[in-house]
Amino acid sequence: MLQLALIGLLGGLITGISPCILPVLPVIFLSGGVQGARKGTVTSWRPYLVILGLVISFSTFTLVGSFLLTLVNLPQDLLRWIGLVVLVLIGCGLIFDRFQHILEKPFSWIPQRKVGTENGGLVLGLALGVVYVPCAGPVLAAIAVAGATGQVGVETIVLTLTFALGAAVPLLVFALAGRRVAERVKAFRKNQRKIRIAGGVMMIALAIGLVFNLPQLLQKLVPDYTSTLQEQVQDNEAVKKALDLGGLVNDQNRELDKCSNGSTDLESCGTAPDIKGIQEWLNTPGGQAVNLKDLKGKVVLVDFWAYSCINCQRSVPHLTDWYSKYKDSGLEIIGIHSPEYAFEKETRNVMSGAQDLGITYPVAIDNTLSTWTNYRNRYWPAHYLIDSEGTVRHIKFGEGGYQTTEKLIRELLQEANPSAALPAPIEASDDGPVAGATTPETYLGTTKKVNYAGREPYKAGVGLYSTLANQPGDSFSLKGSWDLGTQSITPASAGSSIALNYHAKQVYIVVSGEGMIDVVRDGKTTAVAVSGTPTLYQIVDDSGIHEGKLEVKIPQGIQAYSFTFG
Repeated sequence: MLQLALIGLLGGLITGISPCILPVLPVIFLSGGVQGARKGTVTSWRPYLVILGLVISFSTFTLVGSFLLTLVNLPQDLLRWIGLVVLVLIGCGLIFDRFQHILEKPFSWIPQRKVGTENGGLVLGLALGVVYVPCAGPVLAAIAVAGATGQVGVETIVLTLTFALGAAVPLLVFALAGRRVAERVKAFRKNQRKIRIAGGVMMIALAIGLVFNLPQLLQKLVPDYTSTLQEQVQDNEAVKKALDLGGLVNDQNRELDKCSNGSTDLESCGTAPDIKGIQEWLNTPGGQAVNLKDLKGKVVLVDFWAYSCINCQRSVPHLTDWYSKYKDSGLEIIGIHSPEYAFEKETRNVMSGAQDLGITYPVAIDNTLSTWTNYRNRYWPAHYLIDSEGTVRHIKFGEGGYQTTEKLIRELLQEANPSAALPAPIEASDDGPVAGATTPETYLGTTKKVNYAGREPYKAGVGLYSTLANQPGDSFSLKGSWDLGTQSITPASAGSSIALNYHAKQVYIVVSGEGMIDVVRDGKTTAVAVSGTPTLYQIVDDSGIHEGKLEVKIPQGIQAYSFTFG
């Protein structure tokens, strides 16, 4: 039991310092500094009450929220909507004193029980708990499986509470920091009214942003600096054993242990377990079910995902690209939507999420996690690659490993049909042309800068850049004003461009945002429409490998991540 508690705390702490806390962080910070009572000083207990409410709400919602809603036949996302409404009401109460009086009336019979005072901190925490969506990890996966399958025992409760407490510790630090600033900084003490209004606006903005999934855009732009810690936890054998709370091994899945996570070579891990217990199918003719036995002869990639999981959102663009590229060559992808939270069980939410991510391959709604448990899965995302005979040949947990996965997809497609002429690889792949025959993948972010040939220092922030008269091969330089980030770069003014000298047959650019980029080559301009989250766009497709030069003109509002070559 002690081991589970320590694992829960560690998993929660890692989550609490991850990019997943960013959407709620401003509200947490201001909650500690916003004056509770209209007269007096900053309340001493408010930060603790906010975090206590978050822990209680998140723990209860995660473990039994879905069960309670199902019991009374209510929509699975009802609690989330209630939380959003409460956030808006509290925000309005902070902005408008008259409205706060209205909110206080139901509690007027209880002394000091006012929405805007310390007790309001608990209400705010309860609301945040049902809208706070932490990053997926092995600890959270174990909790979600137990809650979804009804296997909630003492061990699961301990794990849930310690995970919630671990995640709450960093949030409490930020809340106390907000209170400290409010107590010590004169501007906070003199401008309590303005601070209250700012807090109210922040809460309303968070609620509106969550409705439209805007915080996820922020999370995608921030590199997951806790991924290494997360991998160390999920790959630890003691942790794996302790978190296997459900006894998931059965006759169909016992051989999956023969596959190692992310192997660079094909392995043989038994016949693929059945896809079962599916509530509904999306993207199939008439909503018909897909049976793996009917897909013999095809290479199948089974992807476990959830639409609000930021790790999955970063992974899905690779899958949609593979599906578009290889479906005519015999690849089938099946997305098993396995919800982390009750609101992810609503089919309309999944449909909207799949549409936003550009998913056109079949999606199975696995609300009871029946297929998830049949694959002994514990991760979002998780990829199971199945050959044309129905044998699992590769497993990859979490993000990354895309070059390897595409390489193995190509090997299995070739194995199934040796005479097939496969299209060029996407992921600057391991099985592309001989090493050195094409320009290496070119990252544009400052932390992974490769092949830069400009005169100016390549550092984070806004700067002016100029191209070279004699730029060397296999390199790039910038022109105009650019804002350089750790993962991507974006123009800071009009007229900015990238000069690229390359050696390849195909050239691809990874960009996101909304607008048109112009690719100038040999005096001719080609316009490429960009829309949505980061994904790959082909800008050169020639008949053979050769040296070339490009100027890519990028407008403001578009972020550029990298160039890849084939």
